[in-house]
Amino acid sequence: MLPDIHLRYALRAGATCLTVPTGAVLLNPPHKQQLSRLRPDQLTALKALNRGPVAGRELSAAGFELIDRLAAQGWLSVTVQADGHDLYTIAPFGRPTARPASAGPIVLSKFAILHRDSDGFRLEHPLSWCDLAITDARVLTALGGGESGLPDRVMRRLAVDLAWGGFTVADPEVEAREFTTRSWSAPDLWFHRRSTLGERTVTWEHFGPTKWAKPEFPQPPARRADYPGTPIMLPVPDMDALRAEDPTLTSVLEDRVSTRAFDDVAPIDLTQLSELLYRTARTKGVRSGGENEELSSRPYPSGGSLYELEMYPVVRHVAGLAPAMYHYDSFDHALRPVADTNSPAVQRLIKSTAATLDGGAQPQLLIVIAARAGRMMWTYEQIAYAAILKHVGALMQTVYLAATAMGLGVCAQGFGDTAAFTDATGVDELEECSVGSIIVGTPR
Repeated sequence: MLPDIHLRYALRAGATCLTVPTGAVLLNPPHKQQLSRLRPDQLTALKALNRGPVAGRELSAAGFELIDRLAAQGWLSVTVQADGHDLYTIAPFGRPTARPASAGPIVLSKFAILHRDSDGFRLEHPLSWCDLAITDARVLTALGGGESGLPDRVMRRLAVDLAWGGFTVADPEVEAREFTTRSWSAPDLWFHRRSTLGERTVTWEHFGPTKWAKPEFPQPPARRADYPGTPIMLPVPDMDALRAEDPTLTSVLEDRVSTRAFDDVAPIDLTQLSELLYRTARTKGVRSGGENEELSSRPYPSGGSLYELEMYPVVRHVAGLAPAMYHYDSFDHALRPVADTNSPAVQRLIKSTAATLDGGAQPQLLIVIAARAGRMMWTYEQIAYAAILKHVGALMQTVYLAATAMGLGVCAQGFGDTAAFTDATGVDELEECSVGSIIVGTPR
């Protein structure tokens, strides 16, 4: 006996249906669709949707025709059931493509991502118009190519729905062969689509500066907790003199280069390091951003004036300063010791620059940029980490320009050892993590 496949329909997340005696309006801002000349049983079906999920087998022929058409247009989520069990739900957030009549074997795209959320397992594809919410473990087995135990008829339905959502590929060799699909990794494409507006995100609800955490959690303070140990107070440069004596902005922009060879005979000294940190990363002031909120100001821009970035000078050869890893206290303009230069973690940070410098040389000074992610994530939803990386770019350019004006050499790194930073600082990576690094010294 063939298994019975049943469908249950519900309005997609965020959608509402307003009915009048002869028609209805579907709303899901900014989208809207008017329905006119509806039959009484079709209006009955829409009113039932407003009350909750509707089983397809309980609808009249005309009611089912309307509901099925709305599902094909992406207004409804569709739950597939077999033998009395919910298997999965097609949860649309965009406009569907044409549903294929058939599909081949289930081969997931390399961009398909399966993860667990509060309701169970969810299959996503960055370029899809829907997600697949999975409620039966047999579907998970089918996705992996194992013997799921699902009847053939159900497997055929699942294969078509997966192809409809773009989760599977007819020929995996195409993804491996074509440049556009081979060049993108799944994390990069997923991150790109999740941190930008598009079909999945069309309003500011749960996106951007929502301050979602404010009702439940205190904002992480603007000032990071001090590392223990005696701070090294740094001299404050004469900014008025620098205004008068510095080269022009055009000069530093035109003269800026990445330096990969440094002069260890005449290394950068403590006074120069102090000036560079003061010019690029000091905290100029703190102000209130609302009840129990702190905003600050530094020389480079930061979204929401949150300034989540921290500077960690890793010193190998700086005149007048003992080799070690330090934290730059941007409030007191001081260096606070973090770890000994001979610790394995600090040595890993230093050695990570070998691919950046000529001949695998070691840097005079490596500045690791870390992010206290909670400062951003308390305010921003979905775009927090993307904004952090933008801030890293702004800070790196600020360091480049200030260092060029000072006659120093700089080379930003496109990578870093995040695990070494965590080991060296002893800080939970979810609270503070390495997000960039930049090498500074006297150019050869």
